[in-house]
Amino acid sequence: MKKLIGTKDFYKKVLFIAIPIMIQNGITNFVSMLDNIMVGQIGTDQMSGVAIVNQLMFVFNICIFGGISGAGIFTAQFYGKGDREGIRNTFRFKVYACGLLTSLAMIIFIFGGDFLISLYLHEGSDVGNLARTLGYGKEYLLIMLVGLIPFAVSQIYASTLRECGETILPMLAGVAAVLVNLGLNYVLIFGHFGAPKLGANGAAIATVISRFIEMGIVVIWTHVKREKNKFIVGVYRSFRIPGELVKVILAKGSPLMANEIFWAIGMAMIAQCYAYRGLAVVAAQNITSTIVNVFNIVYIALGSSVSIIIGQLLGAGRKEEAKEKDAQLIAFAVASCALIGAVMACFSKAFPAVYNTEQQVKDLATALILVSTLAMPFQAFNHASYFTLRSGGKTWITFLFDSVFVWVIVVPFAFCLSRFTTLGIVMVYFLVQATEIIKCVIGYFMVRSGVWLQNMVEEL
Repeated sequence: MKKLIGTKDFYKKVLFIAIPIMIQNGITNFVSMLDNIMVGQIGTDQMSGVAIVNQLMFVFNICIFGGISGAGIFTAQFYGKGDREGIRNTFRFKVYACGLLTSLAMIIFIFGGDFLISLYLHEGSDVGNLARTLGYGKEYLLIMLVGLIPFAVSQIYASTLRECGETILPMLAGVAAVLVNLGLNYVLIFGHFGAPKLGANGAAIATVISRFIEMGIVVIWTHVKREKNKFIVGVYRSFRIPGELVKVILAKGSPLMANEIFWAIGMAMIAQCYAYRGLAVVAAQNITSTIVNVFNIVYIALGSSVSIIIGQLLGAGRKEEAKEKDAQLIAFAVASCALIGAVMACFSKAFPAVYNTEQQVKDLATALILVSTLAMPFQAFNHASYFTLRSGGKTWITFLFDSVFVWVIVVPFAFCLSRFTTLGIVMVYFLVQATEIIKCVIGYFMVRSGVWLQNMVEEL
């Protein structure tokens, strides 16, 4: 047990990395929650249309994350080694990857948006109007497309800064963006200060503007502070990347990118399975995911800490220390999220009450939130295990551990429960969340085996 508890200096380092990420994600999710509440004040149909499109945007966001994550493994290890040119090359790789993914996403959403939104629209409750929900969703999606490019550019810069130990600036940029988003939402959704009352479309416009602001802050600061961000000097003089590095990033990064893409689509499919039970479930799940995202910032930030700290230790060749610190990080993540889950349970009834929606939706959301609190410690363990395996470049293993598990176990399970049983949606949700326990067992043995203890940049 003592091996699972680190020193005071160790936790200071962890929190130095994690807290700025928590603050940025926390403010982002908190403002998203306020946005969601604002949209929820104008009716269930608009709220459901926005929720469906945001589920599709979530898939795109995760694809971008996957596109930069493969190169990000090497960025952290190059930084640990002190190789600036290596960092420049991984940065260029991210530009290529995000450019391709953003182009594909725009084509898919422009030509297939109606079909994708319709997948979530099913009769099954007395709540909501399917045709109006589809209309609101289509309008919201077309506006959100404008924000895809600035989001991708922000992630290229912010991820590289974090992997090089700079977590404060991305946090400040994120905070500025979400505060602008919040203010514009208040003005544009409800038509305050003489502005037109745009409803859900106002929320989309506010989001797009905030993304341009975040991009501007991160990009300008990185180039102005060249003495601090030396990797950016000359990064655009050439877009050539050494062939050997491209091959090894693709070898390690392709499974990671595929994992993120298939995992995100899998999550969207699971949400679609729940939506099969009617618009009341779509609305309730939207409320649930909104508050869950606010509390999930803890294990997400600690997962990023695992990636950065363990990646730098491996790049420096300190494998035994990496193994010891990783166990302490995982234990810290699980303990923290058990406490966070208990806090979230206290808001399970109060939070849905603030929405202007039917009582059926509020009661259902309360039950789903309580189920989510039980799953949180298990999700924290799995998240930290995933980043442990990823930090050592074991991306094929993470592919099996994450997206293959979702598609082989979770998606078919959710599909069968939602369509071929008479179980209530709360029990369906509980059983699907319980699959995290199976994943915990698999993750424990993978991490314990030590297969991830690998210095990938030593030979390069």
